Order: sequence, then structure tokens, then C-alpha cells
Amino acid sequence: MSKKRLASDRAWELDLLRGIALLMMLFMHMSWDVRYEFRADVFSYLEKGWFWSFVHPVIVVLFVSVSGICCTFSRNNIKRGLKLLGATVLLTVVTYFVTNYAGLNCLILFNVLAVLTCGIFLYALISFIEKKTKAKPAVVNVIMGIVGLYIVICGCDIHYMDYSTESLAFLPVGFEIAGSPWQADYMPLFPWLGVFLIGCVIGRVCYKDKKTLFAGRGKVMKAVSRPIEFIGRHSLIIYLAHQPVVYGILYLIFLAIRAFR
Repeated sequence: MSKKRLASDRAWELDLLRGIALLMMLFMHMSWDVRYEFRADVFSYLEKGWFWSFVHPVIVVLFVSVSGICCTFSRNNIKRGLKLLGATVLLTVVTYFVTNYAGLNCLILFNVLAVLTCGIFLYALISFIEKKTKAKPAVVNVIMGIVGLYIVICGCDIHYMDYSTESLAFLPVGFEIAGSPWQADYMPLFPWLGVFLIGCVIGRVCYKDKKTLFAGRGKVMKAVSRPIEFIGRHSLIIYLAHQPVVYGILYLIFLAIRAFR
């Protein structure tokens, strides 16, 4: 199959959705920096209940579920998982040193990258078991869907549990850790691993042929969506690089503002 044919078959809508989710995430992080790091009285939506109850979950659900769908396209999820694991560890190490030696409160112990890493490895294991046992795809889909839904339900209720521990081993689960340091972008496996698994089921059911569901889009749609698709295709490197870049730009902007006052 030619490269041109492969490009035309690419599920561009997934790149677009992931790009949209990432842009929304980047805007939220930029807003956080402006309001809490540089003390500007703007972006008050970060303190509104409607944002954290409705908008923020939509952003994360979109990003995590699309990542689950894309996982079903990969020929080597072990390689993808190891790559993401390396990025996750690197992010934790860098933010640890920045928090402790640069005075910026940005420690990341378990965030969306960690959730995606666990999800990719889990799907690789499921695929291996499915292949070895010759299980029917429909049966695997039902089991993954039920488990994913169960994890989502448990995750939605876990905050109501009167339980806390001092062991960081329970950090990925979502239990309250007594005495734990403040974390940026904390995301537990419950409910987000469930969202990832549901995304995997959607990918297996709706993208059996690993092709776009919206072929033949017009020139206007291509022109509008391609920049966002580019962001979606390079989401990992953009996610890792955006915070120091955004913070650096904001630092220069606020430095200039203070200089001209």
C-alpha cells in the first residue's frame, strides 16, 4: 500500500480530538501559571465548581479515551509503553529537582502519562492473553467494557470513602495519602484507567479496519483541522515541552510589565 493511500486512510479525527483536548489542557495550565505563579487576578474560572465538575472531566475523558482508541492501532504497545514510561519517570525526576531546588511547586508523581503508561501495558497484556487463548474478540470487548465501567464507577465513589493511608504505594489508586507532598496534575488509575479501557473497546469495535470513519473531507475542513491534527500527532513531546516553554514566555512577559510600571 502506498504512503499516499496510508495517509488518506489515517484516522485524522482521532488526531483532531486529541489535539483539541491537548490545546484545552495547555490553556488550563497556562491559566494556572498566570493566576497562581505570577499572581495575576485573571482566569478565575479555575476556582469555579462548574469547571472542575464538568469542563475539566470532559478534557481528560477526551484525551484518555482517544489514547485508548489509538492504542488499538499500534503494532507494538510494549515499545510504546516503555517510551511513555521513560517520559513519565523523566517528568517526575525533573519536577522533583525543580520543586526542591528552584522553588517552583510543580512536583508530579502520578499524572496522565502514568495512567496512559499503565493502560498501554495492560492492553498489551490483554492482547497477549487474547492471542494465546484464541478468545473471541467480542468476548474480550465485553469483559474490557465491564471492567472499564466498574473502574469508572469505583473511581467516582472513591472520594467518598473514609480511608487514608501513609503508604505512597496506594497513590496510583486514588486513596488519600496522609502527609504526602502537594502534586501537580495528579490523576489516579480510578477512574481514568477505566476510561482508557472503554476507549480501547471503542477502538476495537469502531476501527476494526484501522481507517478513518470520515473519509472524503473537504478542503476547508482539511485546512482548519490540520494544525490541530499536528498537535494531536505529536502530543507527547508537546505535553512534555509546553510547561517550561509557557512558563518561560510568561516570565519574560511579566518581567517586562514590571519593568515598565
